[in-house]
This record gives sequence, structure tokens and C-alpha cells, in this order.
Amino acid sequence: MFLLDASLAQSIVDRAMQILQTNVNVMDERGLIIASGERARIGARHDGALLVLAQGRAVEIDEALADRLQDARPGINLPLRAEGRVVGVVGLSGAPAQIRQHAELVRMAAETMLEQACLMQVLARDERLREELVLQLIGVAPATFALDDAAAGWGRRLGVDPALPRVALLIEIDGATAAADAVLAAQQRLKRLLSASEPELLWAAVSLRELAVLLPLPAAGDAPERMRARVEGLQARLGGDGLRLRCALGGSFAGREGLMRSWQSARATLRVGRRRQPAATLHFYAELTLAVLLAGLDEGWQADELQRPLQRLATHDRDGQLRRTLAAWFAHGMKTAASAEALHVHRNTLDYRLRRIAELTGLDLARLDDCLLLFIGLELGAAGNG
Repeated sequence: MFLLDASLAQSIVDRAMQILQTNVNVMDERGLIIASGERARIGARHDGALLVLAQGRAVEIDEALADRLQDARPGINLPLRAEGRVVGVVGLSGAPAQIRQHAELVRMAAETMLEQACLMQVLARDERLREELVLQLIGVAPATFALDDAAAGWGRRLGVDPALPRVALLIEIDGATAAADAVLAAQQRLKRLLSASEPELLWAAVSLRELAVLLPLPAAGDAPERMRARVEGLQARLGGDGLRLRCALGGSFAGREGLMRSWQSARATLRVGRRRQPAATLHFYAELTLAVLLAGLDEGWQADELQRPLQRLATHDRDGQLRRTLAAWFAHGMKTAASAEALHVHRNTLDYRLRRIAELTGLDLARLDDCLLLFIGLELGAAGNG
């Protein structure tokens, strides 16, 4: 429901008095003056406004009627309507015959301003509702409805289909030393750019530095390439003016809680990507899947056991040559020729190093389980060391 506030009322008064050589008052639904060219009158009861509110029509007050009312002056008072009801009263001081025509023009101008304010309130309300919907879809805000029923009705009201397949994109405003007001200004700028350039997207501020954007999934086929291009283009449009953004695209998951998992994977991807690729500003779950999934194993006794074979290796691998050899071997699919070429060594040298790795770790590189232990250990070490 629209309520006429003092700030808007004073804008009506100030605009009218720029043209008219008479005082203008605006009263609220209670008949109290909330804006006036004579500031001393603000807060006082206006009997003429009470008559307008009671009768729902314009009331003219001449000298004779003014004498019978409390603290009244000659003038014309007209109802202000918004959303089909009277929300206030505008009054002009002066002889009714002299200001009648001006009074109607002031009322029309005032109601135009009220209509604009109503529209802005509706837009702001819908934006808040869209953000609330996003926060509930990604599981950040407590659900106030069942996502598979009432959300559809709420989505239709906002022109949004919650069931449309989407993937979560995390946009982080970089700059840990930036003041809170500067970060807030950057966030507001991002919101304006998103609203202007990507009006069909769903997005919400999750924290001062984080925005969640829900991107519709492209059709099958070249979907990964198209999604990458979409994210890169969005990052390019939103960045600039010294604003540094770091983005992470989560995975695509089906089911009722798919977007929640997509958001969780986006956050995990950003953490892992920041450690493994500190110079990069765009990270993809699809490219860091294993590292992200293993990220939860980098603490506790399980992590210690997974790292133990490599710790044994490290005691005899002072310059890290054997560790680099093992990493290259895994990176090239455990293929001898490709690994030797990447390391710029002879195949016999590579074979010797691999035998040495097996000897020092106590593992058999011909066994899949042993290879998996070493591979996971390397991944956890890469994540932990950045």
C-alpha cells in the first residue's frame, strides 16, 4: 500500500512554489501537515484537509469559513489520489477565486509525482522479491515456501520461471583493503549494470562483497563453450572503472536442490581457484572438479594419511625433482613418451625416476590404488600450498 511520506510531500510543495506566489501545504491521511512552504506549520492539524478526507472532494475555504475553523486560512484543498484511493491532501493558500485554476494544476502535477513514486516503489518491491527468491533458491535464506509449488506462483508474479534450468555464478568484488562504503558503492553499481544490461537474469546480493547470479543453461551441444563465452562477456561488461571482479561458475545439478548445490560448488570453486590460480579472475567448476571435491579432505587425520607417501618422498627429494616428475606423469595420463617430452628428459631417465618414487614411497605405480593415493596427495598439496 502506498503511503505519502514527508520527503515526497516536500518535493511537491517546493516544485509548486517555484511557480506560484502563494503558500502550499501537503497533508497526510490523518489531516496533519507533513510539508509546507511555512515550515512552522509542519505537524499541525489542518481542518480543511480533514473536511476533504471526510468528503472525498475538493473543499474551498473563504474568509467566513476560515473564521469558524481552528487555525484555518482561506484557500483551496484538494484530495490526492494514488492506487485508486485518497492518500493525502494538497492545499493552496489564498482567495479561492484567484487560485482555483492553479489549484487544479498543482493537484494534477502532484498526482503525477505520486504515480511515479508508486511505480518506483513497485519496482523496488519486485527487485527485493526477486532477490529473496534467488536467496531461497540457492539455500542462503530460509525457505518461506515449498520450492516446487508456491515458488511457481511467486515466480509468475515476477515474470520468472523457477523451474528453468540454471547454474549459479558467484561474483566477488575484489580488494580486501577497500573501505566498506567503497565496496557498497561498487555493489550498487554492479546491480545497476545487471538490471540495465541483463534484465532477464536473476541475481541477489549475498554479502557486501558477493553477488549470486543465476544463468540459464544453454541448449545441449556446444553448451560449455557458450556458457564460458557468456560468463566472460558478463565479466567484461561489469568490470571497469578500476573495479576488479573475481568470478566462479558452479556446476549444473538437476533436481529440487540443484541450485543450492550449484551455489555451493561455485563458492568452493572460488576458494580452490584463488589458491591454485591466484592470477586468474575467472574459475570454472568444470575445470576444477576434482580439486573442488577433494577440498574437504585437506584437514584431519585422513589428510595426514593421504599425504604420508609424499612426505616420505620429500625427505629424499630435496629439490622437488621427483615430485615434479610424478605430477607431470599424472598430468600426461601416465604415458611415458608424453611425460618424458614434457620434462625434457630421456625415457630411461623417466623410468629411473618413477622406480625411485616407488621405492621411496613404498607404493607400486603399477597398482591403480597406489597411483590414486599419490595423485590425491598431490592434489591436496597443490590446494594447500596454492
